[in-house]
Amino acid sequence: MIGILIISHGTLGESLIHCASHMLNKRPGRLRQLGVTAQDDPVLLVPQARKMVKELDEGDGVLVLTDMYGGSPSNIAAKLVIPGKVEAVAGVNLPMLVRALTYRDKSLAIMMTKAISGGCEGVLRVPPTFVAIHNVATGS
Repeated sequence: MIGILIISHGTLGESLIHCASHMLNKRPGRLRQLGVTAQDDPVLLVPQARKMVKELDEGDGVLVLTDMYGGSPSNIAAKLVIPGKVEAVAGVNLPMLVRALTYRDKSLAIMMTKAISGGCEGVLRVPPTFVAIHNVATGS
């Protein structure tokens, strides 16, 4: 099973894990998070992140998910990448995490591709319901 490490600003990673656990009715194994605060020196967090990757890797690799490309969490993630063994994807959201969890029994390359497509496909305009349209049209 491929391990997953979320590196994000503040408590975003733990919140995503909590939401995914709610959706799946259990907290998935081999899933951890590292929150980066404004007070943290990102350079000092790299050894901790490396240790977490090592603990998560059962031999199938680790996918690191991070929030915003170019931020401290993604800069930490970039230092962890070992192509084919530890990969990183920026822009984590709940659809991306759920898709990654769903495909973690495949190869790391497939899981990464599915996570990216899940993250992108999960961003869309929510169409109004008939009730909302009716309320606007009638003023009620």
